[in-house]
Amino acid sequence: MAFADKTLICRDCGKEFVFSAGEQEFFREKGFTHDPTRCPECRAARRGNPRQGGSDNPRPRRMYSVVCADCGAQTEVPFEPRGDRPVYCRDCFEKHRNSR
Repeated sequence: MAFADKTLICRDCGKEFVFSAGEQEFFREKGFTHDPTRCPECRAARRGNPRQGGSDNPRPRRMYSVVCADCGAQTEVPFEPRGDRPVYCRDCFEKHRNSR
């Protein structure tokens, strides 16, 4: 099935936004049956994601201070380490992930 970009209107801010063919295909693959009713900025704001335009997160993520198992740098992670696996800083984590 071929998709074409659609222009939709956000129900929160009233701004027009494009629901691209790629996004439509993604929605279909995920089993979503309805078009989005909010623009990406309003969706991000509802999720509380500051990187994508969200602002006040009602439930701030708890961060845990740890020492990186590779370089020894002090860092924070969004999960409580159990002690049975190494924990890495962002740079070392990326290095390990890219070496696979």
